[in-house]
Amino acid sequence: MLPRKADIRAGMKVSIVTKVNQRSGELTEGIVKDILTRSPRHSHGIKVRLESGLVGRVKEVLS
Repeated sequence: MLPRKADIRAGMKVSIVTKVNQRSGELTEGIVKDILTRSPRHSHGIKVRLESGLVGRVKEVLS
């Protein structure tokens, strides 16, 4: 099950899938800078911006 918005905070390390990698499912790790999804859940994962500037949907919380 995908993490809920309540489980994600700025500064957490997460794995995301970016728009470009949606088909391959390749994950990218990084630190959450901003949470972009407004709703408490999303069927494809909560959308976040990493400190690196990449935007994607959270697939798992690492710390």
